[in-house]
Amino acid sequence: MASKNIGIKEDVYERLKAHKRGDESFSETLDRILHELDSDWRTNAGFLTEEEAADLEAAVARGLEDADDSFDELGNEIDERLSRES
Repeated sequence: MASKNIGIKEDVYERLKAHKRGDESFSETLDRILHELDSDWRTNAGFLTEEEAADLEAAVARGLEDADDSFDELGNEIDERLSRES
C-alpha cells in the first residue's frame, strides 16, 4: 500500500497519540477517527449560524404545532363519526 508523509504540529501529534489504541498505527488511528466522524450524524453540527439555527428551530416548532392541530382535527372527526354510528 502506498503511503504519504505529512507534517503536523507537535501538539496535534500528542493529541493523536493520545487517541491510539494498543498497537494501532497512526494510520489506523486516523482511519478509525475519520470513519467515526463520517458515520456520526453530528459531523455537520454547527454549520448553521445562530440566527439560521433559531429560524430552523422555530420552523420545526411550527411544524409540530401544525401536526398536533391536524391530529386533533382528525381525532374530532373520528369521534364525531363514531358518535353518529352509535
